[in-house]
Amino acid sequence: MRYSVFDKKKSDPTLAKVFLDNTVNVARYDKQKYPHFEKLTDKQLGFFWRPEEIDALRDSKDFKALSSHEQHIFTSNLKRQILLDSVQGRSPNVAFLPIISLPEIETWIETWSFFETIHSRSYTHIIRNIYSDPSVVFDEMLDIKQIVTCSDQISKYYDDLIEYSSWYNLLGEGVHRVTRANSTDVEEIDISKYELKRKIWNCIMSVNILEGVRFYVSFACSWAFAELKKMEGNAKIIKLIARDENIHLASTQHLLKILIKDDKDFAKIAKEEETNNVQMFVDAIEQEKQWAEYLFKDGSMIGLNAKLLGDYIEWIGHKRMLSAQVPSPYKGGSNPLPWTQKWIQGQDVQVAPQETEITSYVIGGVKKDIDDDSFKGMSL
Repeated sequence: MRYSVFDKKKSDPTLAKVFLDNTVNVARYDKQKYPHFEKLTDKQLGFFWRPEEIDALRDSKDFKALSSHEQHIFTSNLKRQILLDSVQGRSPNVAFLPIISLPEIETWIETWSFFETIHSRSYTHIIRNIYSDPSVVFDEMLDIKQIVTCSDQISKYYDDLIEYSSWYNLLGEGVHRVTRANSTDVEEIDISKYELKRKIWNCIMSVNILEGVRFYVSFACSWAFAELKKMEGNAKIIKLIARDENIHLASTQHLLKILIKDDKDFAKIAKEEETNNVQMFVDAIEQEKQWAEYLFKDGSMIGLNAKLLGDYIEWIGHKRMLSAQVPSPYKGGSNPLPWTQKWIQGQDVQVAPQETEITSYVIGGVKKDIDDDSFKGMSL
C-alpha cells in the first residue's frame, strides 16, 4: 500500500504505542493516551517569546569593554549554541514525525521544533547587536574543531534513525538490495523493526543528553558575565532558552520512561544499550570539559574557570543520568556553581505583560485549581 499522510482506517488513539503503530490520522485531543505531552505543549506555548522583546543594545558597549579572551569566550559560546540549535530546529520533525503514532506526541514534536527555531533566531539577534557584520561569526563557525566534533556526535544518531526509518517505511522488514542516489553500487541492507526501535531509543537518549548536558557550559558562561553586570541582554535571552530546554529535557525523560512501559522490546533494548548509553553521557561530558578548556585557553574570568565548569558539568551530568535511569560514574553532592540556579529557575513570579524584559511572564496559562468550595459565600 502506498504511504499516505492521512490513513482512513479508524483507530483508537488510546491503544496505539508511541512509535511504529497506527498512523496518526485525525488530530484529536479529546482522548489521549499520554496527556502529559499535551500539558508540555500547553506549558511551552504559554512561554512563547521573541528575541526582539529583550533589549540587548547595551551589550554592544559591554562587548567592546571586554578583554580579548573574554570576547573569545562570549563569541565562541554563541557559535556552539548556534550549531546545537541548528540541529534541533529541524531534526525532531524529520526524525520522529514519520514514525509517531499518537497525536499528542506529534503536536509536542511540532511545538518543540518551532521553539528551537526561536532559539536560533535569538543568536542572530544577539550577534547583530555586537557585530557590525554577523557573517563573520557564522562563516567561521565550522572552522572550530571542538564545534565540528560536537556536531558529529549529535547528528549521527539522528542520521542513523532517519535513514533506517526511511528504508523501513519504503521497503518494510527483510533483506533488500538497493542502489543509492548518485551511485551505481548495489548494497544489501537488512531492515528489522527491532533494530529500528534500537535506533529510536539511542536517538532519544542522544537528544536527552543534548538538551540536558551539552548547553550548560555555554549557559554558565553567559550567566557569569551577567553576574558581573556585563552582557545582561544576552543573559536574559539565554535564561529564556534554558527555560525552554528544561521543558524539552522533561519530554525526552518522560519518553524514555513510557517507552519501557509501552513496549517490551524497548524494555529489552534499554538493558542491551545500557553500557552504550553510559558511554554516550560520558563522551558528552568529556566534550563539554574540553570545550571549557578551549574557552579559557587564553585566560579565565572573575568567578569562573575551566576547572569549575568541569566540576559543574559532571554534577549536571550525574543528575541527568539518574533521571534517564542510566548508571552514573560521577558523584552527586552540591552544585559547584550555586548561583546558576537563580537563572535556571525563575518561573515563580507573574508580572504585567508590558514589562517585556521580565522573563518569568507566562501567556495562555490556565491554573485548574477551582473546586466546589472556591466561591462559597459569594453572591452576585
